[in-house]
Amino acid sequence: MRVAVVGTGFIGQAWAIVFARAGCEVFLWDADPVALNASLHAIAARLQELEKHGLIDAADARGRIQACDTLEHAVADVEHVQENLPEVLDVKVDAFRELDRLAPHNAVLASSSSGLPISSFATELRGRERCVVAHPVNPPYLLPVVEVCGAPWTSPEVLERTCAMLELVGQRPVMVKRELPGFVLNRLQAALLREAFWLVENGYVDVEGLDRTVKEGLGLRWALMGPFETIDLNAPGGLDDYCERYGAMHLSFGRDERPQSGVGWPAHLVQQVNAARSAILPRTELNARRTWRDSQLMKLAAHKLNQEPCRESSAERKGT
Repeated sequence: MRVAVVGTGFIGQAWAIVFARAGCEVFLWDADPVALNASLHAIAARLQELEKHGLIDAADARGRIQACDTLEHAVADVEHVQENLPEVLDVKVDAFRELDRLAPHNAVLASSSSGLPISSFATELRGRERCVVAHPVNPPYLLPVVEVCGAPWTSPEVLERTCAMLELVGQRPVMVKRELPGFVLNRLQAALLREAFWLVENGYVDVEGLDRTVKEGLGLRWALMGPFETIDLNAPGGLDDYCERYGAMHLSFGRDERPQSGVGWPAHLVQQVNAARSAILPRTELNARRTWRDSQLMKLAAHKLNQEPCRESSAERKGT
């Protein structure tokens, strides 16, 4: 399978690894030649790290990735295009106009958009029925969930092809059945972040304590199961028993008065949290910590690869 990766930042690099790992021929393109060249070095380094954990054959995967001087060259004769440009509406509109013009008419045009629905930037295209969002979790070569979301006019066959392709390259597609800003994953993340900022702002916990609560509590469970399975296991009679016992309590938490401006968290609050995080981790050490995070995720991925769950539903095996 031949795949084009358009835009070679963190997400584009990660997608290149996903596709090459699965045996695809990967064609990279970026409007910035310097960034394109730098991405090849970054990909090679990450492949070596993955190989140390037994997750990939670095040389084999690297041999399937090539940089292209032009977008036209990158998308020629491909079956799938994965766009990874900035989350800016005008940028996506222009990019998809060019992709629709240049890519083979039967190629799927997928966006890694994390919040903009496909209908916000592909509605006017002649080939709009082949356009779809395929939003990954960063980095997708370690976190396999990909949200697949079409517009009302996206072809059902394109949605099926996209899910099948993602399964083929080792990802776990989740079909988002109707368009909404942020899709599913980022809305869940946003709900947690709203609560986290509110708890810190109102003096209930400090930044380090909040992160510890998730890292050493909720997060350990969430590495193994989702929130519905969590509560299904947390009451003697299962999920309905849990909801009967604790449902009213949980719903009452959402009644706190929290005016939302819709323009981001207050500047003073961002500064407060950033100062706390900077004291824990100086900004100069962010890249080293990201490398550490990914190394730990590789170990977790290798561990989970060798585990057999005691019970997995057919829907979960299909990644839906």
